[in-house]
Formats: sequence, C-alpha cells, structure tokens
Amino acid sequence: MKKYLSLLLVLTFIFGAVGFASAEKVEITYWQYFYQTKKDTINELIKEFEKDNPDITVKHETFPYENYNTKVASSVPAGVGPNVINLYYGWLPTYIDAGYLNPLPKDEFDPVNIEEEFFPLVQAAKIDGSYYALPTAVRSLALIWNKDRFREVGLDPERPPKTLDEMLEYAKILTETDKSGNITKPGMTVELRGQMHHWIREILIRQYNGTPYSSDNRTVTYGKQAGYDAFKFFTDLSIKHNVGKVGFLTDDVTAFKSGRVGMYIDGSFRIGTLNQLKNLEYGIAEIPAHNGVKSNFASFWANGITSQTKGKELEASIKFLKFLTSERAMELWLTNVGELPAKPEVALREENVDHPQYGPFIKGLEYAHATYFVDEVSQRQVWIDAYDMVRLQGTSVKEAVDTAAETEQKVLDKYYQDK
Repeated sequence: MKKYLSLLLVLTFIFGAVGFASAEKVEITYWQYFYQTKKDTINELIKEFEKDNPDITVKHETFPYENYNTKVASSVPAGVGPNVINLYYGWLPTYIDAGYLNPLPKDEFDPVNIEEEFFPLVQAAKIDGSYYALPTAVRSLALIWNKDRFREVGLDPERPPKTLDEMLEYAKILTETDKSGNITKPGMTVELRGQMHHWIREILIRQYNGTPYSSDNRTVTYGKQAGYDAFKFFTDLSIKHNVGKVGFLTDDVTAFKSGRVGMYIDGSFRIGTLNQLKNLEYGIAEIPAHNGVKSNFASFWANGITSQTKGKELEASIKFLKFLTSERAMELWLTNVGELPAKPEVALREENVDHPQYGPFIKGLEYAHATYFVDEVSQRQVWIDAYDMVRLQGTSVKEAVDTAAETEQKVLDKYYQDK
C-alpha cells in the first residue's frame, strides 16, 4: 500500500510538473496615447484581466498624443510595436492602408452580433465588410457652462441656453473686454483645433438643413447655402460679435478650466478632468438646437489588433480585446473617464440617462452622426484654413467654404480612387 501511494505521489508530481510547464505565460503589449484617467483605468482593467487569465501578462505603454502616430509608423512595420492598439476611429483608413491592422477574426467578432450589441455609430469601424477595431466607449458632444460666470453677469446658473439664438445672447452677456476691446473673459470658445470643427460639420450644417457628405460618404455636400449659413454663424462669433478668441489661454480646455470662459462645447471624455477641479462649478446640457433641429457629433477611440500579432499572442490579444469591450470595462470607463458605454444596454440604463453629467451626452447619442473620415487630420485642417481665410485674409464666407469643399473633395477622391 505504501509503495502504491509513493508511486501515485511520484506520478502526480511528474504530470503536475508537465501541466505546469505547459501553462506557458504569454505577454502582449497594449498601446494608447497618454491621458491620465485613461491610463489609470486601463491599469485597473489589466489587473482584473490578469487575475482571470493568469497565463497572460499585459504590458501597458502610453505616448504623447502629438507623437502617437509617428511612434506607430516607426514601430508596427518593424514588428516591435503593440499587439493591441488604441486608435481614433478616424485614423482607421490610414492604418489599414499602411498595413498596421488586420481585420478582427469574424469567428471571434461576428459582425452581426456587433451590430446588434453596439450603437450603430460603431459601424464607422467597418471597412469593406470587416471590423478592424471595437470601442470600449463612445463620445458625443454637449454644452458645458460655468455656473459662477453665469451668476456674475446675472444669468440663471441653472438655465443653460437651449437654442443657437439664446447661446449667442448669453455669450454676449458673458463676454468681458478691456478698454482696447481685447477679450479678457470670453463668452464662449471658438477653437477649431478642439471640438468646434465637429460642431460645424455635423451639427451646424445639419441644423441649417444641409448635410456634410453624400450618403455613400464619397462626395462633399456642404458647399451650398446650408454650409455658408452654418460657417457664417460660426465666424460671426469672433469676427462680428467678439464673444470668443482663437488661442485664448492656449486652448479651449485650458481657458475653461481657468474659470474665465462662460461656455464651451466638448466631449464626454472631459468629465473626468473637470471633476478634478475643486474651484469650478459647471453644468452640462444638450447641444443647443436651431429651428427645432437637434444634431450631434459622435466619435470613439477603438482597440484593434496589429498585423504583426500571431499565434499565442493573437489568442491572448483576442481575449484582451473581448474583455475591453465587456460590460464591466464599459461601466468602469464611464465612472473613471466619463466616456459613454459603446453598448446601449449599458449606456441607456436609467441611472445613466438621468445622470446630470452623463445624461446630456447619452441623450445626444440618439441623434448623433459619426463622420466617416478617410484622413481625419486633413479633413479637420480644411475648416481651420477656411476660418483663417475669413479672419485673417478677409475672404468671404462663401469663398472660404467653397475652397474647403474643393480641398476636402480632393482628399476623398484620392482615397476612393482605387476602391
């Protein structure tokens, strides 16, 4: 009997050791641009994932936003970059054409299931019938106002503007200038390098009864009266009404955080940052409507798997990507970062829709549009250049918009010429 037990112990040890050896650990690397609340939240999610998957280690690296794409371009082709990468959905065509990403395996990420579970705007990540990335969260825009500034000028701090006309009226009241007419406290921000180019393209143009692009996204359609009216409203804010100034305190976010700006438009991702400010009381409301028309811009950062990822690393990356798009990840992301869950089942829970901060952004998703960018940087630049033409060169709004439309159409034509 003792011999039998001894033999059993030996066999158990041998096969246990073999089993232990076969449970080989796999390390994968995850990249995103640096944003403190996002970095902290991913680190928290990685701990949970590694606890449930002890055979997988996730190495998390972040890089400055300004250098992010350059780092990707130099690393992924050389096979030394990440396995799972976080990227703006508007960069997908560029990343795909450069060979940085492979489509997500359809047996693991069924397009039919994706379109049943996620908000429709996520379909902007579907190219030629395949999804290349999926988000944890989505974004929309909202009006953010400084309640202290409202009180200072006699406005009701609990009543934000609901229409464009009201917003302009409020902005005039909120604006303060020195004796030379220089703005010292803007009524609102007008920074196109922030979210304002989205406000023009997907919100103002639609509120003036136009569309930015054709239904197949291949043709620019804002070079018409709606585009002229929308851009005139925007340029008049600074040129005619003097309620905002480009570059005031560097950028719109810094300006608002200073407490000197009355109103600005930003994304839900900003909640986490603003909540860290102890001396600023602010409110969030849906984007003001015009002539009864509501519109909004929606966007997202998505996670894809790089083309260099193979074998065991691919299997681990698929598991990690599934975890990043789980309800648990979305709930934590909403709490920590302020970005909205990418699945309606999570986002539209009563406690979220009625939330004073999340609610206006979530309601905005109901009528939001995700621009199908083919070159997000160039397509943003056309509006910055158009604004400079009017402000610095005295060009008419019509000519500036026509130039923007012509320039952007060339960008679209170049991308679609072989597709």
